[in-house]
Amino acid sequence: MNDFKAGSLTIRMAGPDDAAVLAEMIGELAEYERLGDINRSTEETLRAELSAPDSVLQACIAFEGETPVGMATFFTTYSTFAAKRGLYLEDLFVQQDGRHHGYGTELLRYVARYAVERDCGRMEWTTLLWNTVAIEFYEALGATPNDAWTTYRLIGDSLKRLASAQLDDKAARA
Repeated sequence: MNDFKAGSLTIRMAGPDDAAVLAEMIGELAEYERLGDINRSTEETLRAELSAPDSVLQACIAFEGETPVGMATFFTTYSTFAAKRGLYLEDLFVQQDGRHHGYGTELLRYVARYAVERDCGRMEWTTLLWNTVAIEFYEALGATPNDAWTTYRLIGDSLKRLASAQLDDKAARA
């Protein structure tokens, strides 16, 4: 994917050498979302993933001049019904001082171009229900909420219990 340039703003794909910048922004995003206590991303974990031959993580970083101001992380999905690849936006973050300058819009536009270049049938993401600023921003861009679905998540002991078949009777009969 080519770099995007508009005035002094540049957006480019991230690589292993950008791990420190990504880790810092992911940490800031985790704090903003009140999830700092579960954030495990570090410069080392991100560098390892971005260096892995089978890496699923993709990321882009926005710079105002030489200063990083935002980032997006995403990965490819697949829709069996659409019979096409899709793109899942995991994180979109613009640093506090960079908000309301159009950086978020340009980051989303960059990721959308990435999806279109790869013939993705859709681009999806979630946002916290309390984050009305983000919801209004996304809807202003033409995104629509998918109220027909609820996201479920298995983590920690629940994930391990299912993987090891240690289910209670009700779950085992489902």
